[in-house]
Amino acid sequence: MRRTGSEDALAVRRTFVRLEDSMAKVLGNVVKSAPERAEENGEARYDVVVVGAGTAGLSAALVLGRSRRRVLLLDGGEPRNAPSHASHGYFTRDGARPEELLEIGRGQLEPYPNVEYRAERATGVSGSDGSFRVALEGGETASARKLVLATGVFDELPDRPGFLELWGKGVYHCPYCHGWEVRDKPLAVMAEGDEVLERAVLIRNWSRDLVALTDGSALGEGVRARLGGLDVPVYERRVARLEGREDGSGGLSRVVLEDGSSVEREGLFYAPPQRQRSALAETLRCEVTAMGPASEVVKADPMTRETSVAGVYAAGDAGSPMQSIALASSSGATAAAFVNHALCTEDAEASSAGNGDATGGAAARS
Repeated sequence: MRRTGSEDALAVRRTFVRLEDSMAKVLGNVVKSAPERAEENGEARYDVVVVGAGTAGLSAALVLGRSRRRVLLLDGGEPRNAPSHASHGYFTRDGARPEELLEIGRGQLEPYPNVEYRAERATGVSGSDGSFRVALEGGETASARKLVLATGVFDELPDRPGFLELWGKGVYHCPYCHGWEVRDKPLAVMAEGDEVLERAVLIRNWSRDLVALTDGSALGEGVRARLGGLDVPVYERRVARLEGREDGSGGLSRVVLEDGSSVEREGLFYAPPQRQRSALAETLRCEVTAMGPASEVVKADPMTRETSVAGVYAAGDAGSPMQSIALASSSGATAAAFVNHALCTEDAEASSAGNGDATGGAAARS
């Protein structure tokens, strides 16, 4: 029996209605999956726990939130760049206060109810890929399928007067972050032995009024000659203390050596030894390596940011000797994208396995 055009249209519409109903059920299951996983055996359950809420952690949480992942973001406290008056070299935010950037980052997570922020430290971790357990300082435990460690590093400054007080205000780690503000001013670089030459070659780009401090370490004659050729005076005695400006501005005034002599400087560039701020990577048995000034860097795949332990990703300063806000943000976003990719793959495989019997039976009956 031949159908009319109106009957054909009705049949098509019914088909679309059935498809819409099917899609609604699928999407409903996806949307409901996060609340259903929120509690498991009385324990908070997440797709990802991001440990550390600095630039890298906030960036990771944002990308994961937009990927519809249930995320717990743990803020362990004061970030490494807190002493700095301003952050520089970050696109659209050059000169912003470090805390201002974090405030903006936390505020931009608010539209994503699937991201939970807590001002709380992680005190321990256990488990493996797909089933990690994170102990919180308040006594609770959260479980997660994946972990992102954005825990940062700790700068081990010399235990001498002035270094801690002037850190970020007259003593600087990164010329890309602070070099412009002290351009053409009397500067110093401090490093052990022949390493001081490499630092001097870099810093003289911002000022030719430069001296090199070896802090009592030996200097090779070839390096001494190279520095002389660059018109960079060398001071080889140990640094006794740093003195700030008497006007109360908080900047550096002079470097005093152990023999009592001094050299007036307005900025000192020094890359101190570093260690991991958190012991979580060690607890998980992630491979740690030495790179540059950092004696402890969590080794991670340069593309995915996954560590030597499956399901654990490192972002920010904890996993790289190249340290800046821009690079930390990039690594956090990268880690989050690959975490979500891994979760999507696992979800698809689980769905395929769950539907396998029904699909196979239908094929056998056809």
